Amino acid sequence: MKNAAALLTAIALLAGCSTTPTDANKNPDLDALRRVTTPFQTFQTATTAGWSAKITGCMKDAAGGMGFHYGNPAIIDATVRVEEPELLLYEPDQSGTLRLVAVEYIIPFSAHSKSDAAPVLFGQQFKPNDTFQLWGLHVWAWKDNPSGLYADWNPSVSCANATDVSSMSH
Repeated sequence: MKNAAALLTAIALLAGCSTTPTDANKNPDLDALRRVTTPFQTFQTATTAGWSAKITGCMKDAAGGMGFHYGNPAIIDATVRVEEPELLLYEPDQSGTLRLVAVEYIIPFSAHSKSDAAPVLFGQQFKPNDTFQLWGLHVWAWKDNPSGLYADWNPSVSCANATDVSSMSH
């Protein structure tokens, strides 16, 4: 039985097939995003690098949470680049430490009209957000989201440990 499993693995490798599902789902853009945001696991590093503008309190909704949004005003414009997310999303843990859970790419309606076709990144269309007057795309690169990698809300994110909480639809 052991030899049969080894033989099947060898055949799959020789045929160029992957034996692990994660290899089959490789996404170079997602890998690049994680590479450039890894240092921002430490909140102080993110603020030093320009993501210091607190955009929202800890956001929650019936569909889940988003955490705190911190923005880098220097890169909020009409363009988006995989390696420069405009917003970093942090969830507060029990000790009050902020943990990076996601990023959000945004383009203000003033730079890309709501009546125009939705911007696209990661092969995903941005969603219009009338509350903040912008296009947005969330990427849950640092915390698994049962609702999907690009969903707005994450039922696994909590604002229970935040003192500044905003309940709203996004």
